[in-house]
Amino acid sequence: MTTPEENSTGRYLVLLEDNSTIIGTRELSRLTGIRCANTADAAGAAPGELFRSAGGIVLHDLGVALISADDDQYNSLRQAAGETGPIAGIEAERRVFAIGGPSASAEDGEFTWGLQETRADRSQATGKDVRVAVLDTGLDLKHPDFAGRDIVTGSFVEGQDVQDGHGHGTHVIGTSCGPRTSAEGPGYGIASEASIYAGKVLGDDGSGTDGGILSGIQWAISNGCAVVSMSLGAATEPGAPYSDAFEKVAQRAMERGTLIIAAAGNESQRSAGTIAPVGHPANCPSIMAIGALDSQLQIADFSSGTVDQIGQVDLAGPGVDVYSSWPGAERYRKLSGTSMATPHVAGVAALYAQQYPERAWGLWARLSQAARRLPLAATDVGAGLVQAP
Repeated sequence: MTTPEENSTGRYLVLLEDNSTIIGTRELSRLTGIRCANTADAAGAAPGELFRSAGGIVLHDLGVALISADDDQYNSLRQAAGETGPIAGIEAERRVFAIGGPSASAEDGEFTWGLQETRADRSQATGKDVRVAVLDTGLDLKHPDFAGRDIVTGSFVEGQDVQDGHGHGTHVIGTSCGPRTSAEGPGYGIASEASIYAGKVLGDDGSGTDGGILSGIQWAISNGCAVVSMSLGAATEPGAPYSDAFEKVAQRAMERGTLIIAAAGNESQRSAGTIAPVGHPANCPSIMAIGALDSQLQIADFSSGTVDQIGQVDLAGPGVDVYSSWPGAERYRKLSGTSMATPHVAGVAALYAQQYPERAWGLWARLSQAARRLPLAATDVGAGLVQAP
């Protein structure tokens, strides 16, 4: 496991108070001399592209700035955060990673085991007219299973377009929004008629930064997405605080009607007696954290859990030997991880969003109330196994 210092990019997130983006940006500049570009003036640009023309960027919808700062500048902002004013907090930017690994077992039947256990194979809802943002490594836009679908793309990785050169993003988008019928194998997609917002926040090497994720969240909110699915994260230490910036962003997303769902993490080794805490950013209270189950509905060996008062698992989904789409000639592959469980929940959330008017906390409540209770600890699976309407 990497330490927080090893996982830091060397840049900082500056959280601005509610409705204080303009005055907060001015105060940031006054205190540090850093000039920040505003994403309102450069929609869709990757954070790195804006950094080339300024010392920082302000994600205007989220009220968060991303800056490079020396020790004196950092100390000035830290002091300001402890006083009354528009600067609410400052924290180190983290590196984040795709969460999941390969699996080799075969898949039989008309539908994947995940669709069957979540009842998605029997649901009349399809997610039609619901916008689902998946923030990951992008999407294979040439994959035949997505031909003719309503797809909007955005890349927040400097120098890379949304085409998926890794595979992880295509896999999770397949689970959340792929087809329920496939000519070459079982149906594997839950919200099969949802509008797909494929946001590339992780590069083709499977890694990214907080700044890229926050840019993707802002893009999803500004496009009216009901659900944001994030199968990514960074490991945390027991007792380590969650990110104030991401928590405030999640609250602001909820106020705009957007529910953020994220993978709990794959750091546990339960067979060896080790349960790791929920990772960043899923450990934020206002982000729904998802644990992983196997086909026997047992908690996956790798699935992170609730180990203290910081970060809890809220719901669980199928996350072992999950069959879904894959880029290139291979077309399909099986992966395991809380990354695979998360899009099951995101897809089911889109089904509820199609059938009911509730958004944000109301949608969270429906998912929790409808979950299948399991004879497992709530610290591992939260309310239980997600169930489609």
